[in-house]
Amino acid sequence: MSDDRPPYPPFDEPAAWKKVRGAEAAWNTRDPDKVAAAYSLDSEWRNRDTFIVGRHEIRDFLAQKWARERDYALRKDLWAFRGNRIAVRFQYESLDESGQWWRSYGNENWEFDENGLMRRREASINDVKIDESDKRLFGPRDDDDTSGIPLR
Repeated sequence: MSDDRPPYPPFDEPAAWKKVRGAEAAWNTRDPDKVAAAYSLDSEWRNRDTFIVGRHEIRDFLAQKWARERDYALRKDLWAFRGNRIAVRFQYESLDESGQWWRSYGNENWEFDENGLMRRREASINDVKIDESDKRLFGPRDDDDTSGIPLR
């Protein structure tokens, strides 16, 4: 596994957008190994009320997450950036084991090491039940889609 993940901090706007879109694309694969590779070996996470340390724990957390959250589709937007930090807002939709659709809204704060690996991620997330007819995220974003995500 490479311990090098360009672009590197400090970020300008194009580099920050590249990190955001790259993270979105990786998470939409629902591949825990691929996603975990973007984090430092000692990365620290807060995901809702769960605290995770290290790439191995991140990988296990993601495997469990995507086993529960079926048909997962995510959109991320850049909110702010400075130096080695990026803030994003996101929405994702998923289907639970009972057949209920959910839309999850959140914000993340990211901090990167000098190699471009994320060493800290703090995520605050709220979930809203939706009807299948209210879904608006259908798989990964098209390469030419530069639209932002709706507020609600």
